[in-house]
Amino acid sequence: QVRPVESGGGLVQAGGSLRLSCGVSEGTFSGYYINWFRQAPGKEREFVAWFEWSSGTTHYVDSVKGRFTISGDNARNTVYLQMNSLKPEDTAVYFCNAQRGGAVFWGQGTQVTVSS
Repeated sequence: QVRPVESGGGLVQAGGSLRLSCGVSEGTFSGYYINWFRQAPGKEREFVAWFEWSSGTTHYVDSVKGRFTISGDNARNTVYLQMNSLKPEDTAVYFCNAQRGGAVFWGQGTQVTVSS
């Protein structure tokens, strides 16, 4: 079992950047897929990106390709989401989860607000 913890959210102007972190307060990410999701007010939670720890394989939703980069740091047991060229429509609570087999463990989320 792992307990993901997100950090790094905040308020930024359109065109700016933020780096979100997904660490653990319990367990290790080894062997897990790490996913970032986001949920805007009044909308369903949507997939943003995933990172496969052992191979470093990544995948993104089309709306963030070329702007967001997901990466992992083994030494810190942390997955990052670098977000560049932010747009107001990126405003949401960002969640990370760790998935292995049928088990999914969610963090509590971090707010990202992009002003126009």
